[in-house]
Amino acid sequence: MSVDRARARLARTVSGEVRSKESMSRHTTFRVGGPAALYVVADSIPDLAAVTDVLGQEEVPYTVVGKGSNLLVADSGYDGAVLVLGRDFKHHAIGDGFLRAGAGTILAFLVQQAFHEGVAGMTWGVGIPGTLGGALAMNAGTREGWIGQIVESATLFVPGRGLSLVRGADVEWGYRSSSLAGSGIIVEGVLRVAEGDPVRIRAEMERNLKARKATQPLGLPSAGSVFVNPEGDSAGRLIEAAGCKGMRLGGAAVSTVHANFIVNEGGATAADVAGLIRKIRMTVRDTHGVELKPEIRFLGTF
Repeated sequence: MSVDRARARLARTVSGEVRSKESMSRHTTFRVGGPAALYVVADSIPDLAAVTDVLGQEEVPYTVVGKGSNLLVADSGYDGAVLVLGRDFKHHAIGDGFLRAGAGTILAFLVQQAFHEGVAGMTWGVGIPGTLGGALAMNAGTREGWIGQIVESATLFVPGRGLSLVRGADVEWGYRSSSLAGSGIIVEGVLRVAEGDPVRIRAEMERNLKARKATQPLGLPSAGSVFVNPEGDSAGRLIEAAGCKGMRLGGAAVSTVHANFIVNEGGATAADVAGLIRKIRMTVRDTHGVELKPEIRFLGTF
């Protein structure tokens, strides 16, 4: 593996930024994490092809990151490359019953744009952080709905092969999962939408945002839900019933607003968060006999 050689080649090849030892605390909603050996912004499909080719040839592992809203990066950082979708992956268009957008587009922005254009079907996404690509990969949503229900198609970039169109009906959508993850790099999505009453859309958005503010610690850095809800139960309920609400380790704490959130109260490290996750899992297992499965992604060595 040659990170230095990969960096030199990419700096000559791609139009986007190429940085060495980029602190990932700047790129995650937890606001923790050490440096990535490489941080590369691919602004176009040709950039994406060049980046994946070079990293493959130089045997540098890589991961695609959106807004880092469900990511915990180790304090020691990541020895590979973090790949971010840039300029050409942030477009959007609404018309003829469809919303087409690049995977790098912020989901909250699309929700607002749908509202401004009188389009219904996106209110479930109010307050959900991250990009469209991340939402598609993990089938983001709430009890009111999830993105997999309205996906017409998704376009993937498959290294070494190029672009591939996948119909939404052919995707396996699960709870906080989809078969798109691991099939390639999601570069665009097309969602089915419909004309709606702006007054009703605004009312739904305000109701959903009010509920989210009342039940989630939106004022502190976090990565959203830490654990997947076990079938037929709630991770938050299990954690709270096990006495973990308010539990602390260093600068990290189990939220007193919602027990399935860990918040950075100031000065937390990734080790604090990871240690608290282990402690919660052990306590819930000992109390309820349930093994909680983390929903957040881990990057680096813990």
